[in-house]
Amino acid sequence: MEMKILVLNCGSSSVKFQLIETSPEQIASNQDRLLARGTVDKIGTGEAIVAYEVPGKTKTKFSREILEHKAAIKTVVSALTDPLAGVIAKPEEIEGVGHRIVHGGEYFTGSVEMEEAVVKQIEDIIDLAPLHNPHNLKGYYASRALFPGAAQVAVFDTAFHHTMPPEAHLYGLPYVLYTRYKIRRYGFHGTSHRYVSYRFAQIHSTTRAEYKLITCHLGNGCSMCAIDHGKSVDTTMGFTPLEGLMMGTRSGDLDPAAVLYVMANEDLSAAEVSSLLNKHSGLYGVSGISNDMRTLLEESRKGQARARLAVDLFCYRAKKHLGALYAALNGADAVIFTGGIGENAPAVRAQICDRLDALGIQIDTEKNEAATGVESNISDAGAATQVWVIPTNEELLIARDTLRTILKIPHG
Repeated sequence: MEMKILVLNCGSSSVKFQLIETSPEQIASNQDRLLARGTVDKIGTGEAIVAYEVPGKTKTKFSREILEHKAAIKTVVSALTDPLAGVIAKPEEIEGVGHRIVHGGEYFTGSVEMEEAVVKQIEDIIDLAPLHNPHNLKGYYASRALFPGAAQVAVFDTAFHHTMPPEAHLYGLPYVLYTRYKIRRYGFHGTSHRYVSYRFAQIHSTTRAEYKLITCHLGNGCSMCAIDHGKSVDTTMGFTPLEGLMMGTRSGDLDPAAVLYVMANEDLSAAEVSSLLNKHSGLYGVSGISNDMRTLLEESRKGQARARLAVDLFCYRAKKHLGALYAALNGADAVIFTGGIGENAPAVRAQICDRLDALGIQIDTEKNEAATGVESNISDAGAATQVWVIPTNEELLIARDTLRTILKIPHG
């Protein structure tokens, strides 16, 4: 049974969307069809930018006044149903809307239909993700009104990591802080880690239950995940997406006392420290140039010392976390790189994997250089631990979960 699923990822001033046709049979054969995709940026202004694409056919971009998310999604509907560039005749053809919801707290261990009680629970944990969940919900409120006959499904970034054991998800804080405030490691990027682990198994004509995998989602936000026979047992992000690897503008791991020291000496408020750690640190903070890995690699080649330092820090920390997850798994069958950097920066992959031969990790230089945005095994012949590049597709997984939720079939 084929269904057209609209996938929405709503931010504070943006809406990313894809319309995907899928069915259980298409999922099994990896033949889901992307019908259209696009973005609406700068919502809340008189110069919002709408980009719309029908793969292989239409590509348009225009600007107009769009002041709130409902108007943005109405614009998406207009593009999808346009007589010339549209891909559906009427909105009623959309049978499901899948919403990316960043945080599911301890309530949600899988994707669920957004009934009234579910929405209330998501609203109750807004304080765990105040920069994301309120905007994710705006997409739900708007699409509920615009698609009254469609099922609305929430797909959570945190859900995949609920299989982490207590020793992996708890902090060394007084236990009462967990019981009172649910302060624990939740992990994020779950849809990406889950998708590439599923895709790796599908490529090998088997299931994730056959493998121990380390998945590396490297982009402006970065996280790694240890997947033990299909289940997340540890990941690098924690209570928030700030923990773990160094990222584009986020610091990643650091001594908490350093934060207190800076607060006291710079007379910073909690809000100012949050901005420092989330928006002015990482690759951008170390280099003083950019949070874009492409720019930093180019500047490094020109001899820019702090650009080189930022890249070296990024790769060294990734290497350390990879080793830690290898230890947590007691070995791995494969390491998978994904995300904007993971898929498109051979130099970064090479530097992270360099001198990891003790873990059975050795990559082929030519294969690595050729693997840009494509599925590829970049391992050296005979390496004990495979290394793969697999482009992520979080929107596709959201569409598939939406279909499965509607049909009440197990999620892959």
